[in-house]
Amino acid sequence: MMKYYAIIVAGGSGNRMQTETPKQFLLLKNLPVLMHTIRAFAQSNTQPKILLVLSAEQQGYWRRLCEEFNFHVPHEVIDGGSERFYSVKNAVDVIPGAGFVAIHDAVRPLVSKELIDSCFVQAELKGNVIAAVQSSDSVRLWSEGKTASLKRDEIYLVQTPQTFSSDVLRRAYTQTFTSHFTDDASVVEAIGEEINIIEGERSNIKITFPIDLAFAELLLKK
Repeated sequence: MMKYYAIIVAGGSGNRMQTETPKQFLLLKNLPVLMHTIRAFAQSNTQPKILLVLSAEQQGYWRRLCEEFNFHVPHEVIDGGSERFYSVKNAVDVIPGAGFVAIHDAVRPLVSKELIDSCFVQAELKGNVIAAVQSSDSVRLWSEGKTASLKRDEIYLVQTPQTFSSDVLRRAYTQTFTSHFTDDASVVEAIGEEINIIEGERSNIKITFPIDLAFAELLLKK
């Protein structure tokens, strides 16, 4: 049987949320954001092994939260790195053998189990797949002090999960880190792999600013 893994990357701080509490630990409908995220993967049909990447300084706090909220969804905690690249690499390094790996932002707690399962299915068919949605806004490119319009229907806003074969990820994460690696797809693309897109979800928002948390609360109430 094919093996499935989910790497949940929780390295963010609370800076843009204007709070000292890292955003993955903020309460969303009376439960830390990160617990919603882990639970989404645990409830998917694919049932991946969950690897949570968390800085060593936050792991004690996370254990206390799990006790406080009686949270017992099985997961393995992996030490985070100085950059997202190194955090993902640390998790990839503990995955044995062949399989498919979904990498997901800890602060995208509203991802549906349907999207998670679709990403695994399509990755098996195509080798890799990332969730993304078409831009609904007009888009302009700024370069060297000038702006130019872009074709909106050719612009996709990238989300997670981003799902790849474990073999490809191992090769990709032997590269030297550069600032151009903004997500896992950019790391994999750098070794010559073509990236495939699957339709994401408008509700699969990333909790970055205070308004995002309020919007997530509203979506959960519905």
